[in-house]
Amino acid sequence: MGIAILAGGAIGAVVVLIALFKLMWRVAEPNEALIISGSNHKMEGLGEGMGFRIVTGRGTLVLPGVQAVRKLSLDLNETQLQVECVTHQGIPLKVRGVVIFKVGDDFVSIANAARRFLDQQKLMSERVHIVFAGHLRAIVGGLTVEDMIRDREKLTGQARSACGTEMEKLGLIVDSLQIHEIEDPTGYIKNLAAPHAAAVQRDARIAQAEANRRATEAEQQAAARMSEATRDSEILQAGYQAERDQASAKARQAGPLAEAGARQEVVVQETRVAELEAHRKEQQLQAEVRKPADAKAYETRTRADAERDARISAAQAEAKETELASAARATATRLTGEAEAAAQQAKGLAIAEATRAKGLAEAEAIKARAAALAENQEAVVAQQLAERWPEIVEAGASAFGNVDQMVLLNGADGMAEMFAKALTMGGTGLGLARQLLSTMNPGAAGPLGGPPAGPPAVSGAAPPAPRTEKITIGDDEE
Repeated sequence: MGIAILAGGAIGAVVVLIALFKLMWRVAEPNEALIISGSNHKMEGLGEGMGFRIVTGRGTLVLPGVQAVRKLSLDLNETQLQVECVTHQGIPLKVRGVVIFKVGDDFVSIANAARRFLDQQKLMSERVHIVFAGHLRAIVGGLTVEDMIRDREKLTGQARSACGTEMEKLGLIVDSLQIHEIEDPTGYIKNLAAPHAAAVQRDARIAQAEANRRATEAEQQAAARMSEATRDSEILQAGYQAERDQASAKARQAGPLAEAGARQEVVVQETRVAELEAHRKEQQLQAEVRKPADAKAYETRTRADAERDARISAAQAEAKETELASAARATATRLTGEAEAAAQQAKGLAIAEATRAKGLAEAEAIKARAAALAENQEAVVAQQLAERWPEIVEAGASAFGNVDQMVLLNGADGMAEMFAKALTMGGTGLGLARQLLSTMNPGAAGPLGGPPAGPPAVSGAAPPAPRTEKITIGDDEE
């Protein structure tokens, strides 16, 4: 029982102590200072017997009933400045600005502010306004309007310097001083700015005109470049279109050109084959007909020459023997004459023999040609006709030599009919062809195996007398 009472008393005592401690313990906030009065305290930087104690940022014990605790705000404060001033030129102005201030953080500033504003903290802004208004009027009175406009920093600097000592006595410090506006009820500033505004407006107009000119030039240059680019593009497009058209035309012509090229190649090859075939036939004729005939003729001529030379030599030897054997000059002369006569006779016989051999060679050649004609009649006839064709055409055209005027009717049919009748009327060309064949193979059969071709129809005949006649070829009359 006693223990419980002792425990309860102890707990009660602890609770009372805690309550008393909370009642006696005071803590200063970061933005405030505790002013504790009721006892003498000695603080660094302050005089003896100040009569109060300053606590910032920490806690302290206060004896209730013995000491009093009050708070001094350390927050920022501001005051709006609206001051009517007169410049050094006598021009009235209204200066508008703002001052931002606070109580200093040192104990001296806090003590000065506590003595002056502890119970009148709401009047602090008004007091600061009065201080700055008086100093601004004094400072503006020594400046011109131009100075204030051109160098506001000078105005604010002089104002802060002039108010610094008084603000320090009040325990206040100025964080910022800004001059927002300078009002000119007389219009001096406006008039002062008029020339500059006009010059600026002039420069602006000039600059605008120059900019417009440059812009116009740039636009014109851009338009010219656009036109040039458009022209170049159109030229390129035209060139590309021409190339495309050319390619399309080549593509369209590729088939016909290829076909024509193929046909041309075929014709060239056929022509080459024909030429080779003709050359082959010519070489065949040379090998089979002409060269054997020439060899035979050469052999005959060589034998005839050898026999003639042998007879001449024999005759000369016999004449020499006769001459040597003859004792008399007359006999020798006679023998010589006889020898010469014999030599002449032998020479004549040799010439006759050579002529006969040549005839035999020509006969062999004609026989070879006849054999070639029988073997390949068309080729030989075609070759001979081609060689003599101008004479054949000339002979055929002589039928129209005496015609003075010719009228053809019925177009191509009339022309064909005329040529048929012309060939019928004059057989000169055909006779010339027959004569050519008979010359090629005299005494042999005709080209088609019939009797030998006779002389031309007009051979040996006198040319007809010149005459003038008109031939009309048509459907009903001639």
